[in-house]
Amino acid sequence: MPGTNLTRDEAATRAALLDVTSYTIDLDLTTGDKTFASTTTISFTATTPGASTFADLVGAVVHEITLNGESLDPSTVHVDDRLELTGLQAENTLVVRADCAYSHTGEGLHRFVDPADGRVYLYSQFEVPDARRVFTTFEQPDLKSVFTFNVTAPEDWKVVSNSPSPAPQPLGDGKALFAFAPTQRMSTYITALVAGEYHEVQDVYEGKYGTIPLGHYCRQSLVPYLDTEELVKLTRQGFAFFEEAFDYPYPFGKYDQLYVPEYNMGAMENAGCVTLRDEYLPRSRQPRSFYEFRCSVILHEMAHMWFGDLVTMKWWDDLWLNESFAEWACYHAEVEATEYTDSWTGFANARKQTGYRQDQLPSTHPIAADNFDLHAVEVNFDMITYAKGASVLKQLVAWVGIDDFMAGLRQYFKDHAFGNSEFTDLLSALEKASGRELAGWAEEWLRTAGVNTLAPEFELDAEGAYSRLAVRQTAHADWPTLRRHRIGIGLYDEVGGRLVRRTYVETDVEGALTEVPELVGEKQPDLLLLNDSDHTYAKIRLDERSLATAVSGLSKLDDSLARALVWGAAWDMTRDAEMAATDYVDLVLANIGAETDAWGVSRIPSTASTAAALYTAPEHREEVRSRWEKGMHALALAAEPGSDSQLTFVRTWAASARSEESLAALESLLDGAPSLDGLAVDQDLRWSLVTALAAAGRAGTRIDDELAADATISGQEHAAAARASQPDAAAKAEAWRAGMLDASTPNETARSIVLAFMRAGQDDVLAPYVAEYLEVAGSVWENLGTHRASVALNYAFPTVLASPELEASVQEWLATTTAPVPAVRFVREGLADVQRALAAQARDAQA
Repeated sequence: MPGTNLTRDEAATRAALLDVTSYTIDLDLTTGDKTFASTTTISFTATTPGASTFADLVGAVVHEITLNGESLDPSTVHVDDRLELTGLQAENTLVVRADCAYSHTGEGLHRFVDPADGRVYLYSQFEVPDARRVFTTFEQPDLKSVFTFNVTAPEDWKVVSNSPSPAPQPLGDGKALFAFAPTQRMSTYITALVAGEYHEVQDVYEGKYGTIPLGHYCRQSLVPYLDTEELVKLTRQGFAFFEEAFDYPYPFGKYDQLYVPEYNMGAMENAGCVTLRDEYLPRSRQPRSFYEFRCSVILHEMAHMWFGDLVTMKWWDDLWLNESFAEWACYHAEVEATEYTDSWTGFANARKQTGYRQDQLPSTHPIAADNFDLHAVEVNFDMITYAKGASVLKQLVAWVGIDDFMAGLRQYFKDHAFGNSEFTDLLSALEKASGRELAGWAEEWLRTAGVNTLAPEFELDAEGAYSRLAVRQTAHADWPTLRRHRIGIGLYDEVGGRLVRRTYVETDVEGALTEVPELVGEKQPDLLLLNDSDHTYAKIRLDERSLATAVSGLSKLDDSLARALVWGAAWDMTRDAEMAATDYVDLVLANIGAETDAWGVSRIPSTASTAAALYTAPEHREEVRSRWEKGMHALALAAEPGSDSQLTFVRTWAASARSEESLAALESLLDGAPSLDGLAVDQDLRWSLVTALAAAGRAGTRIDDELAADATISGQEHAAAARASQPDAAAKAEAWRAGMLDASTPNETARSIVLAFMRAGQDDVLAPYVAEYLEVAGSVWENLGTHRASVALNYAFPTVLASPELEASVQEWLATTTAPVPAVRFVREGLADVQRALAAQARDAQA
């Protein structure tokens, strides 16, 4: 509907007209389990008396509207989710009384009943434009205001918002009023409300600028898994680092972190009221990479308190800056202030790879995207915003120096506190602090799309030394920008059974070809590594000798960041059909057992699984998949008992299990047979084993049996995934209905279903869903809502069926469709993945 969208021009017009003095928001959460009562009083001024504007309220039943004491007819004023306001005065008061609907899709005010104990939990999620689902708003980031929440709720509930939680005022009948103090000045999208039967633990941080109360909240059924001591430690470390680094006190008084169910995102930076996925409170053993990532999420949201909440973008064009900065800052803080001192290696092995992938899809866009309306924002909220943006900021830090970068930030926070800014404001502060001209850098890195590839180009003399060495820079024809890169170049030799760096130089790469005279005369190494130290954002290539060194002995390379770069280069070459998928699988099997980086251990086997199942040539895929399965089983048996490697290799082996030997072994593990030494077959691992058996058609009654023993929401989600994994027509039909068609399916359950639906090797039972997918792609956006539709279209695309026939069907659909632009985007991305798979298969056939 047009009213749910908002253009940048409309927002600019409204911002020029209005200044929003205050909001008073009265919410009654005791009126039923479907809706709640919402009364909003907004005081605002208008620069042009007599002018008109509009307020926003989505999906509500409006009972009364009063503007400056005059009653307005809701049936004529509230149209298409906007309230048309005419005849404004210099000073105005708008009062809107409505009933709003609870959400089950994670947008607006989400309501959840825990199947473990029947307790009720609510939480809000307002970014990008969903505060207007809970109260009447002027929904845009530059119309900041002060918010006063008055919430009627059951008297035994916890009620949390941006201001400190007040003592409940009894109202009788088990109800109470929670009257919050006015907030600091902030944008609508970072206001928040969390309410329900939450468990609460309070602590404090004593820091440079005083005391900050710290609250941690979770569902009652997750209390055994709330590792408060560790969470408080990380929170204190974060505050100590950021308050010192930013030279600005934490601006919002108290800091609550609330772990909430069925959450669409990783977390959200509501001012002083951060919401996080409650999957971050694991009930089963997880590898170190899980906790490293959780730490990065906690620090990411904390960084937003300054960059995003204290100083907020004027419009969503600068959304990238909010997220890219918080992403860079969280890894920087992890390295400097926590035990995760090698986090930049994990970033290279995992997070950065998501940016590279997104940047090579047909939907790629500049980091600073042209977000001309809210629909564009929703489409461009991706890993270019996060991972590529953080990578580019990391390069900017190297370019201007960390001291000057931080000096510019400190001044930026002081200049724009509690206000709105644009990227040019930050750039100006950084230029002033560093003395460097940055406009040109910003133009080539932020205003253009695509990733460059850097490859070595050299000649050898008679003694095997470089007589010439250069770096060749290329770009995709559709995104041809050649950029300036500051890179390290490392020369590694095998010495005493290890790969040791002999020489390292840094140089600036510019244009198509950059000569490196410093390395002329150096003997050709066993491994030549471009972008050593990972300063820039670019794909790198390995020459023939370096690739052979990597395949035969990458584990001999002791430096984990250098290994991450080689792993990434090999995977890029495989995806780009420059390295045979079979060779990549062999590289992983030969070397992953010795990998020490937590993210390397966790992430790299999944890329090899993809290579074996999708990128290998059909004529020898069965053999490669069998070799992969046996190899992972062997690695699991050989891994150190109780180690992260053992856990990851068992999970990967289970997911690849197809042979009678492996499937029987999985059944034995489930049935309590002697386990691998040190391996705890806990609840989440049990579900992994059940799902593996289900995917092989050997579940029997195990799904129902396991669900009976694990009657939690996590159990229900795992069971839904296991059922969707089965190579059975009836099971697929029901999973398709629940995951792709039924809007009432809870969002996290639907996500579990679509993630599990498309399974390699189930071609016959999945074949009908090519047509089914293309049939629903045009309607799913309207039927399921933005987030669920995005997840559904992304993960249910039939890439596992990659074939020329699938490619032709999708191209025909794209040529004739009238589907919404976001839906077309996901289908185009799926087609690109199919084309990449076909090219990789053709390359593998030559091996």
